[in-house]
Amino acid sequence: MRTWIDSLEEEDLSFIKRFVLASGSLKEMAQLYGVSYPTIRLRLDRLIEKIKAFEGARNISEFERVLRMRFAEGKIDSETARALLAAYQKEREDHHENRLSLS
Repeated sequence: MRTWIDSLEEEDLSFIKRFVLASGSLKEMAQLYGVSYPTIRLRLDRLIEKIKAFEGARNISEFERVLRMRFAEGKIDSETARALLAAYQKEREDHHENRLSLS
């Protein structure tokens, strides 16, 4: 059975390791990565969203899980994610209705 940690990329795991070793200090993380505090905060927020997406995705399709993960990573915007999810759900409903009408 896959766990949330299995869904993370190597870069995310490295970030988590450094975060733990920095005792959770975002200020220290910003110094380690040579970026601003808000940049590190955003990266942590996206990582949190990825974990939440995985945890909340136990009873959803693989497509929806991947879509939610890509949104949490910031790779697609919310409008695109909503549109793709709505189209996918409509397609599933139409497919289900077609199967019922053939029965």
